[in-house]
Amino acid sequence: MAATTTFSSSSLSLLPKPNNPSTTTIKPLSLLPKPFLKPSPLSLSSSPSPSLIHGISNYFSSDSPLSLTKDHSPPSLDLNDEKPREECGVVGIYGDPEASRLCYLALHALQHRGQEGAGIVTVSNEKVLQTITGVGLVSEVFNESKLDQLPGEFAIGHVRYSTAGASMLKNVQPFVAGYRFGSIGVAHNGNLVNYKQLRAMLEENGSIFNTSSDTEVVLHLIAISKARPFFMRIIDACEQLQGAYSMVFVTEDKLVAVRDPFGFRPLVMGRRSNGAVVFASETCALDLIEATYEREVYPGEVLVVDKDGVKSQCLMTRHESSKQCIFEHIYFSLPNSIVFGRSVYESRHVFGEILATESPVECDVVIAVPDSGVVAALGYAAKSGVAFQQGLIRSHYVGRTFIEPSQKIRDFGVKLKLSPVRGVLEGKRVVVVDDSIVRGTTSSKIVRLLREAGAKEVHMRIASPPIVASCYYGVDTPSSEELISNRMSVEEINDFIGSDSLAFLSFETLRKHLGEDSKSFCYACFTGDYPVKPEEVKVKRGGGDFIDDGLVGSFDNIEAGWVR
Repeated sequence: MAATTTFSSSSLSLLPKPNNPSTTTIKPLSLLPKPFLKPSPLSLSSSPSPSLIHGISNYFSSDSPLSLTKDHSPPSLDLNDEKPREECGVVGIYGDPEASRLCYLALHALQHRGQEGAGIVTVSNEKVLQTITGVGLVSEVFNESKLDQLPGEFAIGHVRYSTAGASMLKNVQPFVAGYRFGSIGVAHNGNLVNYKQLRAMLEENGSIFNTSSDTEVVLHLIAISKARPFFMRIIDACEQLQGAYSMVFVTEDKLVAVRDPFGFRPLVMGRRSNGAVVFASETCALDLIEATYEREVYPGEVLVVDKDGVKSQCLMTRHESSKQCIFEHIYFSLPNSIVFGRSVYESRHVFGEILATESPVECDVVIAVPDSGVVAALGYAAKSGVAFQQGLIRSHYVGRTFIEPSQKIRDFGVKLKLSPVRGVLEGKRVVVVDDSIVRGTTSSKIVRLLREAGAKEVHMRIASPPIVASCYYGVDTPSSEELISNRMSVEEINDFIGSDSLAFLSFETLRKHLGEDSKSFCYACFTGDYPVKPEEVKVKRGGGDFIDDGLVGSFDNIEAGWVR
């Protein structure tokens, strides 16, 4: 299901996303923003060179939906993965004739950051913002005919993770709105901790909201700002935000990238050989569309791209130290990405080496919980001198609804996703490396699965410190009361999951490894020390609408997704 919209309006109007889209006109109400101070410019780069078309169309077939290969494999969905979940990924492209197709490819590379919805906004030659959004994977939302409806040389895109529901389509980004100075589109990665406070203030003064997303607040703040020129209105709005935000904006003639002063969520800048400027949540997106990585968008920086080149501004609120999310290196980002200036692959390999040094155990084989534990397991095996083997095979073709036999299968969800290799495990002392334990339910099922396959001993090694606090900066985690490390000691968790031994990566060793950069990371999930205090506390939720710590989801709650 996708919604296609062409936008043209003279007042603030956040477009709805039904199948039959309509345009709503809302008279902007006066709500004076706080006093504004002009930020100081940081740098000015040269203008992009003339465009050189590289035939991106050759990547696509005429089939629908689009696929990078002719083999239209079934999508890999995560069934409310029992892991902390990154909420979304963003892309921005300026100065390429095939901006929408490049945006599609970049979103495909960022699919791991969100699988529930996707959208692209482009600016046509007539300076009209056009948008297509839909529920599902990128390849399910877009096809050749839809991309043909998105002409123009600059675009923004978004992939989103969210809880399921009937109202989800209207919350799929990018959002597009019109106000008295024109039209604007936005794609946001992160979470605003003062969202409800800002929304209440705006509604009290007459603002009308069309979604339940915190991103819509940003558009309203821009619309009521008295600052000039346009990018100063973005800065003015961002000065009122608290929390995590890496955002890309598009107008009739500009592309703007913004990162919050703490730099919680990643955002990088690159450039294609034809001079087109690209922003993305990870460098893996740049690699796919052949853009060269240049640098990160700095915490608190506003980058404005137009026909005159790239200009850098800074937000008024700056902090001595950034607080970049450490879980990007533990779990979220792809191993081939460079995040916060560090190789994700190298980080995870070192985490495994540290585990082997600090928590050795006599074993015959080292295996990983795929896919996120593989690199750390390779590091553990290399350091310990014990061979790494594939003891668990992951199925990438699991959907959301299953027909279960009348006689219930124990650990059905895990067995759908993971298959043990008896030849690797039988009679062996096995070290199992995973990236994290959240609630512990899946870890216990994995241990039982390995024992049923003949493992003599099962030793769990976790390539992160214990998670004791919930995240409020754009990561979907359970409430603190549901986090097993917040309720149990390591010995108690070991007994709960049924392993022969259990060890986590030491928090102090992690910081020591990061060296001088250790102060620039956020460790709130490990310590409960929040850089920006949350306005509300997460409470326990039911129905499996969030993830825990395994491969296939909150299995105790997944029965609602089964057809008997």
